[in-house]
Amino acid sequence: MILPINTYSDPVLSLKAKPLRGVDASIEALIAEMFDTMYKAPGIGLAAPQVGHSIRLVVVDISSIEKYADLKPMVIINPRIVAVRGRNSMEEGCLSLPGVAGDVSRPSAITLRYRDEKFEEHTADFDTMMARVLQHEIDHLDGTLFVDRMDKRDRRKIQKELDAIAQGLVKADYPLARHAERVEAEA
Repeated sequence: MILPINTYSDPVLSLKAKPLRGVDASIEALIAEMFDTMYKAPGIGLAAPQVGHSIRLVVVDISSIEKYADLKPMVIINPRIVAVRGRNSMEEGCLSLPGVAGDVSRPSAITLRYRDEKFEEHTADFDTMMARVLQHEIDHLDGTLFVDRMDKRDRRKIQKELDAIAQGLVKADYPLARHAERVEAEA
């Protein structure tokens, strides 16, 4: 099932998501729906708050980028960045901000502690595009959007587009949650 994606100004995107205590059938179903939604959009990462669930769950698959074709899709639960290295700037976009892009500076490599879809714990190092995508999605779990990390001057340049998204005046090639349909953050 393809889920509608919550957009800029939706309250669920500004909340700090709650940790998962395990994986049950409903979380397994949500993971499958998140992958379907991400591929349909098409995106390379999706966080649960983007589809109305304020929980610490992310799906990532950057294999559509030729350079990373060998990387397998990942489920990331309760992630915590434990170390960062380097820094670089790159243009980012987001399924919750259709049509908006901007440069964001982030660490170029991270060490991440997380649980997988079987709720098994891992600690792993990521760099290049995977490090960036993971940080972008983890930001969603912390109530931060990439535009919140942009230089203030650059952010002002896209404010009209952000206002249009907030007013529901944008369209995308994937379903967007309408203001009346938006899901309440989970207690």
